[in-house]
Amino acid sequence: MLVTWKYLDRNTIIQRLDPRARIVFMLCALSAAMLLWDIRWVLGVLALALIQFLLARISFRESRRFWLVIVLLATFLSVLTLLTGNRMTGYVTETHPLYVGPSFRLLFWTITPSLSAEQIVFLIAQILRILTFALLALIIPYTINPTQYGITFHGLGIPDKFAYAMDLSFRLVPTMARDLGIILDAQRARGYELDKLQGGLIEKVRKMAPFMVPLVIGAIVGGEEIAEAMDLRAFGVGPRTWQPQLHYRALDIGLIVFSVALLLGVALARLLGYGGVWVPEFLLHLAQT
Repeated sequence: MLVTWKYLDRNTIIQRLDPRARIVFMLCALSAAMLLWDIRWVLGVLALALIQFLLARISFRESRRFWLVIVLLATFLSVLTLLTGNRMTGYVTETHPLYVGPSFRLLFWTITPSLSAEQIVFLIAQILRILTFALLALIIPYTINPTQYGITFHGLGIPDKFAYAMDLSFRLVPTMARDLGIILDAQRARGYELDKLQGGLIEKVRKMAPFMVPLVIGAIVGGEEIAEAMDLRAFGVGPRTWQPQLHYRALDIGLIVFSVALLLGVALARLLGYGGVWVPEFLLHLAQT
């Protein structure tokens, strides 16, 4: 049984594109977003990612758990940025304080709470970048046919062994989730009360052993079975053929050219000094008053 993410064939324009072209677009857009801190420029890359997401027609119900993790991650990083501001080192040469609070001592450190215009802009840019990364990455497992993972990576010039390893890695999480569900159902059938785990943290971890031990052992055994099956088929001895074959069309080539041009344009702009931290005039004016 092929266990994967919640892939559905929606026959959208995104799914009709060659998966290699989509991978190239994702990598180029991700790299471009990583180079940018200017909110206006990041919004441009975010708009491209949002357009792709809307064209893929992925519902919130399908991806709600993914977005829950992204929201928690963005919130944590946002609070960390506001409290420290250390990530701005090397990005800005001057700060414009909006608020400076009284100093206090915490253990061995003297902390002075402060908030600058650059911190706010840096925070917003970081949130937008996380959303961009999430939108770009979400498309891949939900729109690429799971039978084409290995073929796609092989078509990008990756050696057969690494292409198949990446194919398996994409299916690792949903496979383990399926196995955990089977184990939980089996333990419930044996009268193990999952919702009444009492005791401290160590005791709860100990009581989770009936779930985690078979899950880990099953993953190890499954990996050994895959390795033995590949050895029996002489995988890795010589070049392999992959079915079905992928073929670029004009739209795919156009997307690849656009993706590479986007990355090169952003990289050139950064070398020329553009795309760094940008502070709106009203924040600068607010800091001076």
